[in-house]
Amino acid sequence: MPRLNYQKLILLTLGIFTPLTITISKVNATTFGAEIFCTMRDGGNDHESSWEAAYTYIKQQKGGIFKISPKRAASQITETVIRENAKFSYCVEYLDNLHPNRKLERELQKEEKRQEKEAKEKENKRKQLEKELEETNKQLSDEFSDEFSDETLDRYSY
Repeated sequence: MPRLNYQKLILLTLGIFTPLTITISKVNATTFGAEIFCTMRDGGNDHESSWEAAYTYIKQQKGGIFKISPKRAASQITETVIRENAKFSYCVEYLDNLHPNRKLERELQKEEKRQEKEAKEKENKRKQLEKELEETNKQLSDEFSDEFSDETLDRYSY
């Protein structure tokens, strides 16, 4: 019986402290991810390289089966910069790049879908025209083959 109580105590302790350590590491990963992003941007790097470095770090530090999404990582960096405004005051101007204009994004997606649809329609029309051309050529060749015999096509018959 004392052994069972000892096992319960170990499980209870693990159950309490494991989420705390995971939360602390997640907060540290996000803070350092924000630091990576802001330092790189302040150093003159472009948005893409800074974002990729920060996102890769946050993704690696999260661990577990499921990886963090880019939107979630961007929001965590934003939260960290806002929460620690004194530390990251120089980085506020770069936050707009983390959250692109959603309306513009939707319009670009609509335009892309429209262009894909037009390309499909052009391809279908091209195939249909090729099919009609083949049918017309076949009909013409059938007509000419009936009209001319082998004798009239002999090139040495003068």
